Amino acid sequence: MKMILLRKFRVLILMVFLIACSMHIMIDLLPKLERHGNSGCSCSHTPSEEPQSWGKQGWPNKHTLRILQDFSNEPSSNVSSHSLERIPAAGDKTQAFRRLEHQGLRGDRKRQFLQDAAVTKNLPAKGSRLLALYDHPLYKRALPPLTDEDTLFNVNTDIRFDPKAAEDQAWNAESNRDEFNPTGELTADSYPNWLRFHIGINRYELYSRHNPVIDALLKDLVTQRITSVAMKSGGTQLKLIMTFQNYGQALFKPMKQTREQETPPDFFYFSDFERHNAEIAAFHLDRILDFRRVPPVAGRLVNMTKEIKDVTRDKKLWRTFFISPANNVCFYGECSYYCSTEHALCGKPDQIEGSLAAFLPDLALAKRKTWRNPWRRSYHKRKKAEWEVDPDYCEEVKQTPPYDSGTRLLDIMDMTIFDFLMGNMDRHHYETFEKFGNETFIIHLDNGRGFGKHSHDEMSILVPLSQCCRVRKTTHLRLQLLAKEEYKLSMLMAESLVRDRLSPILIQPHLDAMDRRLRQVLNVLSECIEKEGYSYVVEDDLPGDRGTDHIHKGPRRR
Repeated sequence: MKMILLRKFRVLILMVFLIACSMHIMIDLLPKLERHGNSGCSCSHTPSEEPQSWGKQGWPNKHTLRILQDFSNEPSSNVSSHSLERIPAAGDKTQAFRRLEHQGLRGDRKRQFLQDAAVTKNLPAKGSRLLALYDHPLYKRALPPLTDEDTLFNVNTDIRFDPKAAEDQAWNAESNRDEFNPTGELTADSYPNWLRFHIGINRYELYSRHNPVIDALLKDLVTQRITSVAMKSGGTQLKLIMTFQNYGQALFKPMKQTREQETPPDFFYFSDFERHNAEIAAFHLDRILDFRRVPPVAGRLVNMTKEIKDVTRDKKLWRTFFISPANNVCFYGECSYYCSTEHALCGKPDQIEGSLAAFLPDLALAKRKTWRNPWRRSYHKRKKAEWEVDPDYCEEVKQTPPYDSGTRLLDIMDMTIFDFLMGNMDRHHYETFEKFGNETFIIHLDNGRGFGKHSHDEMSILVPLSQCCRVRKTTHLRLQLLAKEEYKLSMLMAESLVRDRLSPILIQPHLDAMDRRLRQVLNVLSECIEKEGYSYVVEDDLPGDRGTDHIHKGPRRR
């Protein structure tokens, strides 16, 4: 009898084992079967009106999870540039080219709030102030001839990519070959806009003044279907890396405050919220100043259910979603600050605003060098930085490479003016492309702590300018131009920002504050010129075009 029971028990154990194995096999095969069953549909999701039931959501397949974990586990850094890091690797780029799809534009979603009358009243009744500005001779200066050493990537435009040569036959079976051009090849002119943006980067600028690819890229940031989402490692506040159907990627900063909320007076600059609308406004301001050193940024209304939770393969992010007592979808992610249920990001009911900043090229393809800002703040509640207590601090900086030659010090002055107009005190590091050495521009990354206070002008931001008394002639002339009534900075910003999908981006007090701060910058420069003389303060970069910009000349000494 005992032997019979023992045999039955063994048979039972064997059956349970076989059933468990069968279930594991079915779980692994199910995502592939679903993908093949849905291969004919490439339609984008539309925002849902009500939050979906979390119990019905499936977990991502293992293969995709591994890919996302690989890129979400990149070495973290508090340096802002590392937030713009991953595009497909060189081996994956050809596959990305083959996988391009022509995405139909979605109809404009209904505005979640009305246009701010104070902003729209600034638009000119006749003509465009922006077009008039860009038609000014100061905005028409040509670059010197570009050599292979002056471009970030050397591209052979005669190269053709044949989708039939794809190594991944399973992927090929899913794609619609009719979506490619009639020749069956993908030409350089047909590259996705994010790649054309990368190809256009050179020693002097991130993008050219009138490059149509930039406007097309801004549209892509708003309309391209989001295929995957992961948290960006490092940093003090939550940021998401979003990947689109054309393999482009962008950094998403969700809305944390309304446009009317000012930074509380008792907040330290390093504990302030980052603002999505500040990132958007910084891109437009940088373009109006003709620096063109901020990667393209656009505002987007994102469905937290279908465009974040349903497509994320980041388990840590997925686990932080919940439904609030007000029946809104919320999540909080993981970060150093403000990532908890008390600081959760909630939709209405599952719609949330955010800024999307286009990625710069992968660090493996185009290395960037990180520099400590000489006028970096102490990031301490009581200690002061050296520049705050030493009025002659700039003299020491001028004797230190790379500020003792070239135009790096002038770039710092440009960045100082840019930050002061925004009220951004959080410029601890900056970056340059390693290929160009010290003879190139500074990339203006991570501007989320700008536009926090419109009622206060932080004069300490201007200390580098007042200590060094140096500025480019072109920068000085543009500032004077933007102070004139016909080219008024606030009106130009209002006209530029109204084009963004989340308009209004800034309330009128912030626009007025920029005009006020611009006058203060010009006053500081006037005092410098009166004290040191025009020829000492203003570096003449007009003769010989911008080709003279990177000639090694030591900073003038007193």
